[in-house]
Order: sequence, then structure tokens, then C-alpha cells
Amino acid sequence: MVNYEHYSYKLTWSVEDQEFAGLCAEFPSLSYLHEDRFVEIEGITNLIKDVVADMEENGEKVPEPIAEKT
Repeated sequence: MVNYEHYSYKLTWSVEDQEFAGLCAEFPSLSYLHEDRFVEIEGITNLIKDVVADMEENGEKVPEPIAEKT
């Protein structure tokens, strides 16, 4: 089981959306937008948690966290 908390998360301001954008390096196609940066970081983390759980449930290969690669 992959620990979603070990992924590489990034918080940045989106000029286009006028909100904070949460990103995850291991899932580059996913993002989470919110006007409050604290809500945003929780939002992207929960999104990745749900995606990982869904992938594991369906027997899909889940990306290894960058920090755990040897």
C-alpha cells in the first residue's frame, strides 16, 4: 500500500484562476484549486488519497513516491 502523504506536493498561485493551485509531482495531470491556501493543500492531499485508493482497489499500478525511490 502506497502512503499518499509521502508524495511531493506543491502549492502555487494561479494568476489565470485567481486561486491557489495544489499539485502533486507523481500525478501531474491532477490539481486542486481554492482561494484559501490551507484548504487547498488539504484538498489536493485528499484528492490524491482518493485516487490512490481507487487505483489500488482496481488493481492498477500506483506511482511510487519520488522521496522513496532508491
